[in-house]
Amino acid sequence: MEELSVGAVAERFGITIRTLHHYDEIGLLTPSRTRSSYRVYTEADLTRLAQIIVYRRLEMSLDEIASLLDEGSEVTHLLRQRERVMSRLDEMQDLVDAIDQALEKAMTNTPMTDDDMRELFGEGFDDYQAEAEQKWGSSDEWQESQKRTKSYGKDEWVQIKAEGEAVEKALSDAFREGVPASSDRAMDAAEQHRLQVNRWFYDCPPEMHRRLGDLYVSDPAYVARYDESFGLPGLAAYCRDAIHANADRAST
Repeated sequence: MEELSVGAVAERFGITIRTLHHYDEIGLLTPSRTRSSYRVYTEADLTRLAQIIVYRRLEMSLDEIASLLDEGSEVTHLLRQRERVMSRLDEMQDLVDAIDQALEKAMTNTPMTDDDMRELFGEGFDDYQAEAEQKWGSSDEWQESQKRTKSYGKDEWVQIKAEGEAVEKALSDAFREGVPASSDRAMDAAEQHRLQVNRWFYDCPPEMHRRLGDLYVSDPAYVARYDESFGLPGLAAYCRDAIHANADRAST
């Protein structure tokens, strides 16, 4: 059975000899044996000390610890300590989440760089930007889009991407399942796309959205993005038809 001197115990547990003497004076941890008037700690003493240290790290007072140690087994103490530690972990995780949210919100005031945009949207971002500017650079919609997006930070762009992917998934799922483009399900997805454009980029009433929908079949890039990328030939035309049907619904 292991027996340690007060100095060896202090070194092993990372506490001071003075602390051990104090625990002895108040009766919280009295060495089981003495040898030539020297304190000697047994294995049972070390187990009790380990419990004391854990309870102290849980910010319990010495009186509370003394009361707890007088009742229950080693297993009881370990289960109680584990429960309290897990509760602290949950509290700390909630605090970390709150800090992360505050940090992310604070960082949204920093506009995204081109490198940030490539990281978020992929390396094709540059090609898309160049092509979009070439086609619509002189339009009022392009100018308004540039004005709005200039100050967007990562938070906004992550939301924009998530919303766009949700619309694409809704339309591709409907197409894959054979749902008509004129169905409420497909038209509602198209309406979410219109609202996203209207919210983040430029004013997009139903008739403007109808013209935007025509690009899904007239622009090879759009056709490739939807038919080829999704592996669903005809998806681009389906998106156009859903946008047209939604515009027709709005006019009735």
